[in-house]
Amino acid sequence: MTAELTGVRPTDAADARAWDLAAEVLDPEVPALTIEDLGVLREAHVDGTAARIVLTPTYSGCPAIDQMRDDVRAKLREAGFTEIEVDTTLSPAWTTDWMTEAGKRKLEAYGIAPPNFRSAMHRGPIPVQIAVKCPQCQSLRTREIARFGSTSCKALYECLDCLEPFDYFKVH
Repeated sequence: MTAELTGVRPTDAADARAWDLAAEVLDPEVPALTIEDLGVLREAHVDGTAARIVLTPTYSGCPAIDQMRDDVRAKLREAGFTEIEVDTTLSPAWTTDWMTEAGKRKLEAYGIAPPNFRSAMHRGPIPVQIAVKCPQCQSLRTREIARFGSTSCKALYECLDCLEPFDYFKVH
């Protein structure tokens, strides 16, 4: 499977079943999102009662990846798979471009500002700072307080209108 095709639900029925089961696993750091919403779920392969799932962590040192792997194994075991392999791949590197639009809406509803543009590989040559919208009051009058928020993939922001602090899921 090529890098361009990963992250897409398989068309083979057995592979799709394993994908759908793994896709139910929640992100332990943001339980409003599934690993599919987050774009961490990349591949699913089945051979009889053996399943292989491939995940790409948001960061190479993502502390949640072990819990995600354990949760995927448990979900597949409950469904009758007897041999379960959950692999991690770092190449290609995860990008916020892989997040689903539904996932971005769930982030905002959860109180975390979603990434507000596509990663560098889809932007022009001149970087432009885009305002981060407050997930509480929708104001664009916000400022970054700290480059790292509750996790390394988020930054801490403050709304200058409602004065609420909030996490912003950084673009990668």
